[in-house]
Amino acid sequence: MKKIVALFSGEGTNLANLIEKIHLKHGAIVCAITNNPNAGGIAKARSAGIPVEILDHREFESREAYDTALVDLIREYNPDLVVLCGFMRILTPVFTSNIRSINLHPSLLPAFKGARAIERSFESDEKVCGVSVHWVSDELDGGEIIMQKSFRKSDEETLESFTVKIRAIEHEILPLSVMSLLKES
Repeated sequence: MKKIVALFSGEGTNLANLIEKIHLKHGAIVCAITNNPNAGGIAKARSAGIPVEILDHREFESREAYDTALVDLIREYNPDLVVLCGFMRILTPVFTSNIRSINLHPSLLPAFKGARAIERSFESDEKVCGVSVHWVSDELDGGEIIMQKSFRKSDEETLESFTVKIRAIEHEILPLSVMSLLKES
């Protein structure tokens, strides 16, 4: 069975979705790694019997030092695929040149790269918005697109309703992307 390492920082809703749709069906999530010792996703992973590694970025003197430790930790699990699902770290070339990974981003890249993508997309004049899954590269949210799905923003849209649509698409296309890539590898 193909091995996946998942990286997350927050509540772990996308991690929980991967556990439900992928884990032990299409691949095994052999480890979930977080940079946040208080992340809600820790309990979600542990309740599924998935080992959790907490690598707190605040304990490192630089991004490069953190990424070196992260690369070493990931390599211990020898994954076929590394999935960033809500991992809120800007990764350096120490990571990007050593780990082949995919990322979920809540906009139609190349629009709205970086932080606050949902809010910026919602506040924009764009009528068509959506979600992207892409390969992680040295450029923030700049790697090759694997999958995108869009929807038309309505005039009555609120940030809350917009966010619900984004989350639903995330929960649809991240597992589809992972399944497709695991079949190819």
